[in-house]
Amino acid sequence: MATGRTHRPATRSRGIPEATVARLPLYLRALTALSERSVPTVSSEELAAAAGVNSAKLRKDFSYLGSYGTRGVGYDVEYLVYQISRELGLTQDWPVVIVGIGNLGAALANYGGFASRGFRVAALIDADPAMAGKPVAGIPVQHTDELEKIIQDEGVSIGVIATPAGAAQQVCERLVAAGVTSILNFAPTVLSVPDGVDVRKVDLSIELQILAFHEQRKAGELAAAGTVVPAVAARQESAAARRGTAAGQESVADQGPDGDVPAVMPT
Repeated sequence: MATGRTHRPATRSRGIPEATVARLPLYLRALTALSERSVPTVSSEELAAAAGVNSAKLRKDFSYLGSYGTRGVGYDVEYLVYQISRELGLTQDWPVVIVGIGNLGAALANYGGFASRGFRVAALIDADPAMAGKPVAGIPVQHTDELEKIIQDEGVSIGVIATPAGAAQQVCERLVAAGVTSILNFAPTVLSVPDGVDVRKVDLSIELQILAFHEQRKAGELAAAGTVVPAVAARQESAAARRGTAAGQESVADQGPDGDVPAVMPT
């Protein structure tokens, strides 16, 4: 089986927009679910709903793949699974290294979805000497001193960074120097990479902050309409209670031994 070193998907040379590429995994996930239920064909409307996009956008995306479906029948599920998998480069083996085997790195190593989508965890790497040799998800952790050799021996072109922010850039530079050309970054920092290296960033805290923004906006719209949302009201009451407790503690701290005024007045 070929490795990630020998082939890269031809999406850019074929002129497929990045936004379309970002939606292909969504279509593939929905199609895989249909395939597992032995559904032979699917309409653009049904597939679009399952993938969370509108049907016009889906048909436009599929036109870049040369797949237009059959009027009155829809799309052949198995063929689309193959077509999208091929376009994403998932019809071959992609060795991946995960650097930083803390809680997050260990969770990623234990994720079963990698293998089913063509990604083989080739190595787990950590800077802590005490971690060396310890098995995580059945794979012994190796020290970062072995990083370059592992990448060369395994033909790795995709690296996953799950280190603390302070170590991420140095790890990134070592990965790139060793030949890695695609990086999935879980560290809460922005990486600087040369041309020709692709970086995808995953920051869970940012996603939660975005959700908090939308929740606050929805709560504001409901409040303006005179509607009280129990969950929002409960959060507001809890926050008010915390502020009250803090204020009470501050007041007690300011009191003197008789409980009336500070024993020593500030100047």
